[in-house]
Amino acid sequence: MRHVAVVGGSRGIGRATVMRFAQNGDRVLSTSRSGVHDKDFPPQVVSRAVNMAEVDAPARILDAIEQDLGRLDVLCLVAGVFPACPLSEMTPEALSEILQINLASQILTVSAALPLLKQSEHPRVVLMSSITGPVTGFPGWSHYGATKAGQLGFMRTAALELAPWGITVNAVAPGSVATEGLADMGQDYLEAAAATIPLGRLASTSDIADAVFFLASDSAGYITGQCITVDGGQTLPETAEAVLPLASKD
Repeated sequence: MRHVAVVGGSRGIGRATVMRFAQNGDRVLSTSRSGVHDKDFPPQVVSRAVNMAEVDAPARILDAIEQDLGRLDVLCLVAGVFPACPLSEMTPEALSEILQINLASQILTVSAALPLLKQSEHPRVVLMSSITGPVTGFPGWSHYGATKAGQLGFMRTAALELAPWGITVNAVAPGSVATEGLADMGQDYLEAAAATIPLGRLASTSDIADAVFFLASDSAGYITGQCITVDGGQTLPETAEAVLPLASKD
């Protein structure tokens, strides 16, 4: 049984990640801003409230890991925000907040967790990036894209620094995922997004959680400093015309 911390585990991809590890029999700490414990979480899951916008978040996560898990084998950093903000309306406050939550706090959480990770026999760090920033762009989300690209820059150097201890550092870059946050953008957006994906649908949260679980597994022990894109082919077409209609199964 592994001891796993999922930062941002109460909703969407984070919740699916918690469930994926718990179903494997792992002991899991789920942190979120609210700290709400999902009634469907198995008994070996513990939920704690940690606000990643606060500067003491990494220290509080470490305290929770030590108290609730005792040791740490897998650190999954899923927490993130994606508020829309056109460049013409960008403020220092808006930029500072998203940099803190999506990038700075995650780097510092990995740093804080190193003493525990170095004691693990199979230590893993998995970041949640995005296609937005590293691969694509979307108007209104320049600050979000910058944080997600920044995560991959951190991942590569962290993978080099931590390799002597056998700590692997990887990331998952989802495309459009059917989460609560994306649903807020409206049905028209969801249908338009699905139409641009060669496999014909948005990703489920379980699709992404499965990739996280793989990177944390023994099967991925020789993979480090890499980002797996899980997007149903969303980033492949040169133009919309390259997305072929789904074939009939009749």
